[in-house]
Amino acid sequence: MPSAPLPRAVFAMDPVHLPRLFPPPLLARLRRTAELDPALVVRDFTDPAAAAALADAEVLITGWGCPRLDTAALTAAPRLRAVLHAAGSVRSLVGDALWERGVAVSSAAAANALPVAEYTLAMILLAGKDTFTHRERFRATHAQPSPAETADIGNVGRRVGIIGASRVGRRLLELLRPYDFEVLLHDPYVSAAEAAALGAEPLPLEELLCRSDIVSLHAPDIPETRHMLDRARLGLIRDGGVLINTSRGALVDHDALTGELVSGRVHAILDVTEPEPLPADSPLYRLPNVFLTPHIAGSLGNELERLGRVVAGELEQLAAGLPLAYEVRHADLARVA
Repeated sequence: MPSAPLPRAVFAMDPVHLPRLFPPPLLARLRRTAELDPALVVRDFTDPAAAAALADAEVLITGWGCPRLDTAALTAAPRLRAVLHAAGSVRSLVGDALWERGVAVSSAAAANALPVAEYTLAMILLAGKDTFTHRERFRATHAQPSPAETADIGNVGRRVGIIGASRVGRRLLELLRPYDFEVLLHDPYVSAAEAAALGAEPLPLEELLCRSDIVSLHAPDIPETRHMLDRARLGLIRDGGVLINTSRGALVDHDALTGELVSGRVHAILDVTEPEPLPADSPLYRLPNVFLTPHIAGSLGNELERLGRVVAGELEQLAAGLPLAYEVRHADLARVA
């Protein structure tokens, strides 16, 4: 009996990402599963050079830089039945027309969550040792700290508040288990029993902010979470407390946060900001109580191949007629990143 024909797939992303997402062995794996031209990477669904390939495409393998999948894109790809996204959120990528057509959508968000959780764990541990303050002090004085200057540092019994049991939040909760932390959690979608199973004490947001030594944001960027940490809630963080944001800058009122940081009352570790990047004259670049990084917590460098492996697995599932392992459902977009 002849084997079933391979599905036809097309890359749609910024071509600069392709070699990292799909190095040669992984690209060969894709080509064993689908008819795919690795030299064709679509940036514009109206490009005449891509028209023939898109007309036959059953699968789009998308990534950063892919145009929005709107009505025009679907017109160019009338046979499309699946979008496999080699990145995280599909919120800005997928339009209503695609959901209405019933195209399946998969995302590598679960794989992208791993380095974010790892970065956050590292920052929690460093914050608990007050590493950044002592680095600044050592640069200025070249002197060992006195016992009085280290009396309040350490990670034994430190209270860590996690806002959002997202993919990143859940992975972080797993990573925190071996440490001597008291872990608090705020997530309106998580029951007390589920929070306990995750190793955390569930709390209302305001109580978590009051009780935590370190607060880490992992909620999705949706209308309900915009500026969820406003001036009043930021004021609940204890003096000397630390805010870590690896989620989205829009979750924090940055004018209010800047005021708190300029006063020196609290510390912040910010991988994301609003806007991003901050203006060149922002005081956050210069404050000793701020550790600012340029959105590097997510997958970069050799971590990108992990996203490509997720897509390769999904393509194999699709070719075998099996359900996608990381399918994104339209109904979930209201509460996920």
